[in-house]
Amino acid sequence: MILGLAALMAFLIYLYPPVHRQVNYRADLAFTYLRGVIQPAGPVPTSLPQPTAALGSASTPTVLPTLVLPSPTSTGTTATPLPPTPSPTPLPEAISLPAPAWEVQDINNCGPASLAMFLRFYGWEGNQYDISNLIKPIPEDRNVNPEELVYYVRTRAGWLDAEFRVNGNLDLLKQLLAAGFPVLIEESFYFEDPFWPNDDLWAAHYLLLTAYDQASQTFTGQDSFHGPDQKIPYATLADYWRIFNRVYLLVYPPAQEATIRSLLGTDWDLDANRQHALEASQAETRADPKDAYAWFNLGSNLVYFERYAEAANAYDTARQLGLPQRMLRYQFGPFFAYFHAQRNQDLLALTQYALQRTPNSEEALLWHGWGLYRDGNTAGAVREWRTALLARPGFEDALYALNFVGASP
Repeated sequence: MILGLAALMAFLIYLYPPVHRQVNYRADLAFTYLRGVIQPAGPVPTSLPQPTAALGSASTPTVLPTLVLPSPTSTGTTATPLPPTPSPTPLPEAISLPAPAWEVQDINNCGPASLAMFLRFYGWEGNQYDISNLIKPIPEDRNVNPEELVYYVRTRAGWLDAEFRVNGNLDLLKQLLAAGFPVLIEESFYFEDPFWPNDDLWAAHYLLLTAYDQASQTFTGQDSFHGPDQKIPYATLADYWRIFNRVYLLVYPPAQEATIRSLLGTDWDLDANRQHALEASQAETRADPKDAYAWFNLGSNLVYFERYAEAANAYDTARQLGLPQRMLRYQFGPFFAYFHAQRNQDLLALTQYALQRTPNSEEALLWHGWGLYRDGNTAGAVREWRTALLARPGFEDALYALNFVGASP
């Protein structure tokens, strides 16, 4: 009787959400480390030898997941006249916007926690779980894309609007802050302790910027992991940010859109913004041909313009130079490039590697499924797409894939 009551009490305690999350997190850590022992974390695989003959003309359809890359449709941008690029104006020596109430992130929740703080700047009264319950209902989901954050703002905080762009720079960040707009960026993050043997400790992180100071050459960030009012040197932020194509996300009242458009100038237009990013990444590869991240960004910008063979070649170079072990947990341009460039074995090799590091990555599962399908293994593809739905309930791209082959979810 006593043992039964103790077991029931332990079970009820386990069901308490904070305890449940911590227990699951510890179990996930143990399994992650064990998986790293069984499947050692080597480098991102380099490209496979390509046949000299023309690549095959497989009939597999073009598949463009809706939450991975920006497009005029997915962001809602309309073809309205663009403002001229504003003339540079002197920036204040320092700007400090009111910092919203800080929120510590839960497990794998820096995106929702950072967005919660961002929305709180405008008077929103929710928290990170209101966001994560919609865009990442499985706590073990380790990645949230900028598109998903924009989607949440537009569908759940309708009095606000949101946009994201790439190829930002430090002066633009300061101009936005000086105009009263916080800025959310995605940047590098380094763990203190390894999650598996030979862990390179690199990961991604969102950071909400609310201030800058020219005298100290620092930004101030509301960091959901390290704490509020973190001081980040300009040089550090520039180095950490560039790995993500210098992506930045803005949330603002629609009545202030004209100000945002003026600050962004021609970068308000998605195609122009990507063209600028493409030219910048091309210049960086010429300036330093051994910069793996410049080559990776070049590949991603080429993917935007559907120049897939060129993008695949750029990614080849980035892989040869060396990329972090978790790179494909957060950025999926290589999957697009190798699929559309008819390089299926490279697609399979990269998605297999990504799934060794992050078995529940819905994006890697999706593209591994398409690689299997193109390889003639429809049953295996269906298994991957169904697993993707378990990792991300309602994942539209997995539902589309299943529907395409006539399989049930």
